[in-house]
Amino acid sequence: MTVNLKSYQEVLEYLKKKRQYHLLLGNGFSMAYSPDIFSYNALHKFIDGIEDDLLSKLFGIIKTKNFELVMQQLDNFCELIEAFGSDKELLRKVRKANGNLKKTLLQAIESLHPEHVFKISEEECTKCADFLSNYIQQGNIFTTNYDILLYWVLMRSKIQNHTDGFGRDREDDDGDFETEPEYSELRWGKHKENQNVHYLHGALPLFDIGVDIIKEEYDANGNLLDHIKERLESREYPIFVAAGNGEQKLSHIMHNQYLAYCYDALTKIEGSLITFGFNFGPYDDHIIAAINIAAKQGKKVPDKLWSVYIGVYTDEDKKHIQSIKKQFKCKVIMFDAKSVAIWH
Repeated sequence: MTVNLKSYQEVLEYLKKKRQYHLLLGNGFSMAYSPDIFSYNALHKFIDGIEDDLLSKLFGIIKTKNFELVMQQLDNFCELIEAFGSDKELLRKVRKANGNLKKTLLQAIESLHPEHVFKISEEECTKCADFLSNYIQQGNIFTTNYDILLYWVLMRSKIQNHTDGFGRDREDDDGDFETEPEYSELRWGKHKENQNVHYLHGALPLFDIGVDIIKEEYDANGNLLDHIKERLESREYPIFVAAGNGEQKLSHIMHNQYLAYCYDALTKIEGSLITFGFNFGPYDDHIIAAINIAAKQGKKVPDKLWSVYIGVYTDEDKKHIQSIKKQFKCKVIMFDAKSVAIWH
């Protein structure tokens, strides 16, 4: 298939003169950092690899691959067994299954990341920050990745004005000047009106603890993964949409206030959307649906999403995008993804 592709720089220079533009990242963003680490999406596959008959049956009964829901169900089931003084052997089996699920998740998390934030070199971090800053200053960044590469770069870099909607609330008497002020954990909501970084499928540092959505932090030693493990041991689970088709993913999204807000933000963008490392696969119908809402379903109105620029690597990529172009209610233009220098 012969398709003349523009470079990323040509696309960017054109849009800078024309309209607002936004970024949608997929797994290719992480693959570009390290194909060895991110050659497969461990978190998509970890459920299917669970070798526990009870867990396999439970996922089938609940008809979901939402591991967060299954973990909560197992926790609740253990409490019910104890409360009713039921079979101790059953309690042992359920606890073992729950432990296996947490262990498998942790193994998947560890296999999907560098050891800590400082494994990313200063040069790589600066290069990526330069790439991201084009969008932070005037548009939005959306990502379907739940790894913590994007979060790490935003925390380490000196990009101004990026916000994921999280902030601290003062929890002591703010009129008391005699003692040190006390602040809450990073809670989502306080800064959501200015939010310009959106984790559409959640992310490993984000936890739904009931009333609040909170964000785990990395400390001076970069030990964010250790903090995530500690929360798992405390029966708190990260928010992410692990698997399922587009309809199942959208259902999961709409049942979580943070995810629903991020998805709604995607449906409201105007101008153009640039995608990198996102292949619009068979289970991404919900993302195309959001894009079409933003495009006002193709209606001729001024304030809408006019075009989506999709980065492609191979001839197969080109053929795939050509085959689904009619699903979009806005103009679709492909560009050469190999021309994007994100990390190196």
